[in-house]
Amino acid sequence: MAAPNGDAILVEGKAKPRGRFPHVKRAGDLVFVSGTSSRRPDGTFAGASADAMGVTDLDVRAQTRAVIENIRDLLEAAGGGLADVVNVTTYLVNMNDFGGYNEVYGEYFDETGPARTTVAVHQLPHPHLLIEISCVAHIPTTGEEAGA
Repeated sequence: MAAPNGDAILVEGKAKPRGRFPHVKRAGDLVFVSGTSSRRPDGTFAGASADAMGVTDLDVRAQTRAVIENIRDLLEAAGGGLADVVNVTTYLVNMNDFGGYNEVYGEYFDETGPARTTVAVHQLPHPHLLIEISCVAHIPTTGEEAGA
């Protein structure tokens, strides 16, 4: 369930933001989802593992799926869902991962879905992160959503 702070929403059961910002911010009918990763509430990452020697295995497909499902959960807390997304901005650490990301993205959105921008970044807040996504959704207010 969402814990409102004005128009800001922190969603219980999701990884706590690593900074002073909400998971979601509502401004009228627009809902802004902060940059979201595959980080779990326990601090581990979907799509990231390390063996006993510290060798990491990072999977952009698994991370992308986890990110989009995290976003879905955040939007549900704001009274909407993935169908309400109108704009997506994706940050990839390596553009060589674009194909895997794009493949999974296509499982959730088609060419009639949200506008999208994908950019390469030098790094994300943890070395196991390959992808982060922020988005904007249009979710008309009903007076019942958190922060309304």
